[in-house]
Amino acid sequence: MKTIAIGADDAAIDLKNLIKRYLEEKQYVVQDYSNDAQNDRPMYPDVAFALATAIQQGEHDRGILLCGTGIGVAIVANKVAGVRAAQCHDTFSAERARKSNNAQIMTMGSRVIGPELAKNIVNAWLASEFEGGGSTAKVEKIGYYEQVCQAK
Repeated sequence: MKTIAIGADDAAIDLKNLIKRYLEEKQYVVQDYSNDAQNDRPMYPDVAFALATAIQQGEHDRGILLCGTGIGVAIVANKVAGVRAAQCHDTFSAERARKSNNAQIMTMGSRVIGPELAKNIVNAWLASEFEGGGSTAKVEKIGYYEQVCQAK
């Protein structure tokens, strides 16, 4: 697997650091796009856009974005063409984000979940792969609508 991208705003730095260490302990290479990893202290839209763009360009297979709720970073990441970001606050949604929706980015909220649950969610997401089957046509339809919106 290529490196895993990770990014967080100031509300989620502690959880990001915990997840980053956890991934590194599991032998993943982690590229950090977070506020605290950069000198210019960008806002979460900047962090999420930079990480999602790196995913789009194939620099990373997967990314994890964190903010207070996981909502804002998901909204921003989903603005990048070809990127699917899913907010995951339990292991089932993390599995389905990959298996049914082929989401390359998962988002979580540091004010919503605790550290141990976050690790379990990350594990479920990393262990899951896109199943294809009946979901393939749905993911392709997402891409179709994305192209329709870009053409306008």
